[in-house]
Amino acid sequence: MTALAATLLVLGVLLAEPVSRALAAARWPARDPIGALLLWQAVGLAGGLALLGAGLTFGLAPLGGSLPAAAFRMLDDPRWPADLGLAHWFALILTAALAARLLGVLTLAFWRTTRARRRHRDLLDVLTTPWPSMAGARVLAHPLPVAYCLPGPRSRLVVSEGALAALTPAELDAVLTHERAHLRERHDLVVLPFVAWGATAPWVPGMARAQAAVAALVEMRADDVARATLGRAPLAGALCRLGGSADRSATLTSFSAATAARLRRLAAHPTPPSMAARALPRLAALALIAVPTAMLLAG
Repeated sequence: MTALAATLLVLGVLLAEPVSRALAAARWPARDPIGALLLWQAVGLAGGLALLGAGLTFGLAPLGGSLPAAAFRMLDDPRWPADLGLAHWFALILTAALAARLLGVLTLAFWRTTRARRRHRDLLDVLTTPWPSMAGARVLAHPLPVAYCLPGPRSRLVVSEGALAALTPAELDAVLTHERAHLRERHDLVVLPFVAWGATAPWVPGMARAQAAVAALVEMRADDVARATLGRAPLAGALCRLGGSADRSATLTSFSAATAARLRRLAAHPTPPSMAARALPRLAALALIAVPTAMLLAG
């Protein structure tokens, strides 16, 4: 299984750096955010699977010609540890350490995010009032125009008095439609694994760029929902009035420093991709997950 381990290692390294770097720099995701998000998730999953699988297959190589064969040997022969050399034990320990770090960083990121959102939600319940004309939304008594959502099981949709005064009814509808898209499609859960992935190896530029690219894509997706529902002009007007006013520290906010790029995308009005073009990233995502899985289970 040494050749298989080497192949998986190369695949994992390629996905973590040059592939992630190239995908983050590509222009086509702006035309198909959903396809790009699916492909990013496949890159992250396949990369982690390949890197962990490389260490596992190399470490267990003396026990059989395939991972299933090695697993059966471990179940049938209690003397299997004696067949492993120092290099194999080192590979297994390193793989276990990497798996623990990945899981630990993801768990810590989820816990910290959940705790921050809970505190934020408690503050909002004190500082805001229900909006009678919009179920589920709350109004913040603040002159700065702000609109954002706080995702989670007890989500909040917040609009400031400044935003209510600054936005036209159509622009306000566009903002709310955008925010509801975030909440309905749970974009916070889409972004979170990439936050953990980047924190696991912050020295790898491709992994850090993946987090920024996925965060931009969920904004594009929510913009597309609002534009499809209400048209381009109301959303563009809302972006101009609210851009840069929201704080991204503890929420999935919508209007930020990336406002200019989002406005350029709205102005360009990218044409939807053809069915064939839409199929390519989805098929690539399936292949990325299927290939390392099949390699690990073969035999």
